[in-house]
Amino acid sequence: MDQPTAPVPPPGCPAHNSGGRVPLYGPEFAADPQAYYSYLRHYGPTAPVELSPGVEATLVTDYATALQLLQDSGSFRKDARRWRDLNEGKIPPDSPVAPVLAYRPNCMFSDGAEHLRLRQAVTDSMARVDSRRLSRSTEQVSDYLIAQFGSRGSADLLADYAKQLPLFVFNELFGCPADIGDRVVYGISGMFDGVNAERAVGVLFGAVGELVALKRARPGDDVTSWLMQHQAALTDEEMVHQLALLLVAGNEPLRNLIGNTLHRLLTHDAYAHQGGLIDEAIDDTLWENPPMQNLAPHYPASDMEFAGQKLQAGDLMLVSFAAANTGPALTAARQAGSNRAHLAWSAGPHACPSKEPARQITVTAIENLLNKLPDVELAVPEDSLTWRPGPFNRGLVALPARFTPVAAAPRPAAARPEAPARPETAQPTGRKSERSGVWSQFLNWLTR
Repeated sequence: MDQPTAPVPPPGCPAHNSGGRVPLYGPEFAADPQAYYSYLRHYGPTAPVELSPGVEATLVTDYATALQLLQDSGSFRKDARRWRDLNEGKIPPDSPVAPVLAYRPNCMFSDGAEHLRLRQAVTDSMARVDSRRLSRSTEQVSDYLIAQFGSRGSADLLADYAKQLPLFVFNELFGCPADIGDRVVYGISGMFDGVNAERAVGVLFGAVGELVALKRARPGDDVTSWLMQHQAALTDEEMVHQLALLLVAGNEPLRNLIGNTLHRLLTHDAYAHQGGLIDEAIDDTLWENPPMQNLAPHYPASDMEFAGQKLQAGDLMLVSFAAANTGPALTAARQAGSNRAHLAWSAGPHACPSKEPARQITVTAIENLLNKLPDVELAVPEDSLTWRPGPFNRGLVALPARFTPVAAAPRPAAARPEAPARPETAQPTGRKSERSGVWSQFLNWLTR
């Protein structure tokens, strides 16, 4: 009888150079993360990984184990000030993953009563978003973006569409006037594109601070004002941090969800670009190619044993939504049960508070694009597409497409009562709006 062989790391996996930890970064991981997850499962429900050079973590790859961690807020905490390696100076100061994991006073990094207070304010405020207004806003942004490239007959559906659409829609929902909205777009794009990331963070928080000051003086019918008026009575600092979290955590996953779903529709003939199958394509994407593949940082509150592994208080634990969703034992259960029992939105007390608006935006954005460009198709061979590196996100670098050129759609004639503030209102600090940013250009198109 043949003897069982030890699992072999994926090609190019330099685990032997990482103290036995499997690196979740670099082009090899980005090209085929599922090969890495398959290898990691040989460790059991959890596995030792390296998020970037010198940053170690334990990754949960099993669905049931992930649910147990996400739902046990007594044993596992979210406050990143518990991160032992960071407190002991083991994390390189220039680590590219530290800004994502570092503590900030928002509901993502809080526990207990403080988490309940901040989370309730966010959840209640997002619940006030009217679905008809959201669809209308998304359609208008979609029309505008398609008008920018429709006559060319080709586009990068990432840079020209999926990347910009969430930023525009969220700017409208949060009541960002022109100057502030331009800097929000710059800040969020810079954070995730890795270009002048430190400056981008400063620009984003500065812009959000100005938005808070503006809404204190002149509240409106928007998420920012609703959050400010909530009975939790958030301070200005708390407002800035919750808003920044909502803007960043909402935009990046939504960008990837739209892009990954479009990728699936353009590369799987079974969907045949039929609008009725968009929901199915979104669910399949959330199961098999979720926009955030590894995240949900947690820290054991005390030394403990979990899933057969000994953990120390303050160890960094991450959940692999992508690995948990695609585990071999889950395939049959998925076919027999709900197609929405995946972990792409996380679970437990810190589950995504905006999954319904996110899904609605995605459906509307894709439906409108396919209606306007019914013959859109991939412009390059599928195997030539590349994915962005990094342990957290799952998103393409570009998605080149071609289609029959279309004439630019006229601007909607009816004025909206919910229209965002006009450019001239964006001067609470005496700054002059340059009207040169992409959000300003959209507002000018909308109101001309």
